[in-house]
Amino acid sequence: MFKVLLSTALLLTSTLVAAQAKNPIVIDLPSLQKPSWTEQEAQNAEIITDFVQHLMNNHDFDYILKHYNDSAYTQHNRNLPDKVTGLVGFLEEFVEEYPDYTYDVKHVYVDGDYVIFHSHATLNLEDRGNDEKGLNIIDKWRLEDGRIVEHWDSIQALDFSMRMYSLISGGDIANDNGVF
Repeated sequence: MFKVLLSTALLLTSTLVAAQAKNPIVIDLPSLQKPSWTEQEAQNAEIITDFVQHLMNNHDFDYILKHYNDSAYTQHNRNLPDKVTGLVGFLEEFVEEYPDYTYDVKHVYVDGDYVIFHSHATLNLEDRGNDEKGLNIIDKWRLEDGRIVEHWDSIQALDFSMRMYSLISGGDIANDNGVF
C-alpha cells in the first residue's frame, strides 16, 4: 500500500512540475503601471506588453507575425536582423535551443511614444527568479500611431555562462541601423 501511495504521490508531483514548466511567465501590467501615465501612454504600454508576452514568453510567433509584422520596425540591436520577420526568425531558432527562455518584466516606464521594460531573461526553468543567472535587459520601443516602429536594447549577462554565451554569439552585425 505504501508503494502505491508513494508512486501516486511521485506521479502527481512530476505531473504538476511538468505542467508548471509549460506555463510561461505572464507580464502583470496592472501591477507595473504608473498612475501618472496618460491614456495614450497606458495604451502604448499595453501594446508592448502584448507584443513581448506573445514573443518572449509564449513564443507564439504566428501571433506576432499576424499582429505586428509591420515593415516600419527598425531594429537597433546590431546582432539581430531588421524587421519583425527578422526578429521572429532569430527567436524561432533561439527557442528551439532554449525552449524555457522567458522574459520576466520587473519595471515598465513610459514617456509618450517610448516604452521601456527592465527585465530578467533566463534560458533555463531552474534559473527563473534567480537574479544571479540569466540576463539583465533594458528594452526600449518607439511607437507611432499605435504601431511599433523602433527597438533598442542594452543587455548585461549576470553569470559566467551567459557572459561566455554573449562573447561567443556577439559580434555579428545583422543590420545597418546603428545603435542610436
